[in-house]
Amino acid sequence: MSIKPEYAFKIFEGSKKYEFRKIMFKRKDIERVIVYASSPVQKVIGEFEIADILYEETELLWQMTQQYSGISKEFYDQYFENRDRAFAIQVGNVKEYAHPKTLSDFDIDFAPQSFAYL
Repeated sequence: MSIKPEYAFKIFEGSKKYEFRKIMFKRKDIERVIVYASSPVQKVIGEFEIADILYEETELLWQMTQQYSGISKEFYDQYFENRDRAFAIQVGNVKEYAHPKTLSDFDIDFAPQSFAYL
């Protein structure tokens, strides 16, 4: 999953326990997320287990997640503008890689815009 570096690193610091998405993967068997920190880092920096996936009205979702959102309310509102409902992936156990990896280490040629299945 591609995540902006400022938010990706917050996941591993523990201050961001929810990753917000407009769309969610279709497969129901996904148990963990491999985190690709997008430009300018452009490395796979770790992974986390999915504790839960929430799908709620945008205002209710914010109320439920704001303490560990890792983002501002303004950013949240802008990201979900004109959306009635939104997804939040609850971060479970995290594993930060001691040495960041490249996408080619996972046999991927280019960064996914949102996510890719491995």
